[in-house]
Amino acid sequence: MKRYAVILGASGGIGEAISRKLAADGWSLYLHFNKSKTRVSLLQQELSESYPNGDFQLVQSDFSKDDGAEILANQVGHVQTVIVASGQSMLKLLTDTTQQDMDALWKVHMQNPSLFISYISSQLRSHKVSYIVFIGSIWGNTGAAGEVMYSAVKGAQHAFVKAYAKEAAYTGTRVNAIAPGWIDTEMNDELSEEDKQMVIEQIPLQKTGSPEEVAELTGFLVSGKADYITGEIVKLNGGWYI
Repeated sequence: MKRYAVILGASGGIGEAISRKLAADGWSLYLHFNKSKTRVSLLQQELSESYPNGDFQLVQSDFSKDDGAEILANQVGHVQTVIVASGQSMLKLLTDTTQQDMDALWKVHMQNPSLFISYISSQLRSHKVSYIVFIGSIWGNTGAAGEVMYSAVKGAQHAFVKAYAKEAAYTGTRVNAIAPGWIDTEMNDELSEEDKQMVIEQIPLQKTGSPEEVAELTGFLVSGKADYITGEIVKLNGGWYI
C-alpha cells in the first residue's frame, strides 16, 4: 500500500525540498498550494518522472480564508503524515501591523493547519504510527524585533506541538516541530546583502542553512527511526540560538 503525506506549502522552497526528500523515501504526496500552480505542477511532473510508483496529487486551498482547512480536507485520503511547511513572513513593526495582517498570519500558520489536522485525525488514527511535523522558526523560540506577530504565531505552533503531542500520543501519532534559523529561501531575499552578512557573523557555524537540510531532518522524523521522539522542537540553526 502507498503511504500518503500531505505537504502544506509544497510550492515554497522548504516545501519543495521536503517533497523531494519524502518522494525519494517512498512516500506518495498531496502537494498543497494556494496560488503557485505552475511551480507546483513542475514539481509534480518531476516527482512523477523520478518515482513512477508514487502518486503525486495537486491540492489547492487558500489558508488565509476561514474555510481553507475544510476545502483541503475534502481533497485528501489515507493520510499518514502531515508536514506543515506553509506560511508567510511579515517584516513590520508592531505599530505598523494591521488587524488584517494579524488575522492572515493566524489563519495561515495556526488556525487552518490545526483545523486541517482535526478534520483528518481519523485518517491519521487509522495507521499504527502517524506523523505531524511543523516547520516552525527560531523566532518561535526567542522572538525577533520587527517580526513580533510572526514570532507570536511561530511560538503558537511550538506550543501546539507540545500540547497535541500529549493528546495524540495514545493513538500513535508523533507530533514534532523543526525550528530553522536562517535558511536560504525566497522568503529571505528581501534583505540586503549587508544585512545577510551581519546575520551570518552571528551564527557560530558562519553559514546559512539550506532547504535540503530542513528536508533531511523532516525525513528522519517521519522515517520510523525517530518514533520515540514526540513533542519536541528541534533546533536547526547552526548554533545561532542554543
